[in-house]
Amino acid sequence: KNCGHLLGSTEMRFRIIADCCDEYPVRVLCDALDVSPSGYYAWRTRPESPRKAANRQLLDDIRRLHDAHRQRYGVPRIHAALRADGHTASRGRVERLMRRHGLRAQRAKAYRVCTTDSRHGLPVAPNRLDRDFAPAKPNQTWLTDITYIPTDEGWLYLAVVLDLFSRKAVGWAMRDHMRTELPLAALTMAIQRQRPQPGLLHHSDRGSQYAA
Repeated sequence: KNCGHLLGSTEMRFRIIADCCDEYPVRVLCDALDVSPSGYYAWRTRPESPRKAANRQLLDDIRRLHDAHRQRYGVPRIHAALRADGHTASRGRVERLMRRHGLRAQRAKAYRVCTTDSRHGLPVAPNRLDRDFAPAKPNQTWLTDITYIPTDEGWLYLAVVLDLFSRKAVGWAMRDHMRTELPLAALTMAIQRQRPQPGLLHHSDRGSQYAA
């Protein structure tokens, strides 16, 4: 059945024929898409215009960047990355090429990382804080916890030590894992920076990293 009227420009039909000619005879494809075989072969042998060649190269670079960033980059960041590589293409041109070829930013799937492992057999200290959130001076009570940060290279984990009096971070550390080394590095930094007096209360969620 002839369906050429549904497929847009003649050049678009020629491109479809070029994509499918390994599977079907060219004449059959031309009949189905309502173009002449002679017109198709003339299109195949026609020299590529400088503008089309430039767009083809630009599209290759766009695809490379799009794939390199796990398809999470949309037009603004792709355009910025191209500019950083020395390209002078306008944002509008990049947007047209990406839209024409179905390239768009893919949202990362929602994923929750569990940073607290309370189901362990390690000894646990009693809760000495007992909801007393109003210390009288700095370096009297420190709170500590681990959070996670998604990046293009995977998850990074940030351990922070917070002084409950000043509400300022006094120590921190970042790693690509949540082993005991992570909160220990943050605590070491806090001690070296603040040099607290004996009697400091260090409060955590009592997960396995802190109980180890």
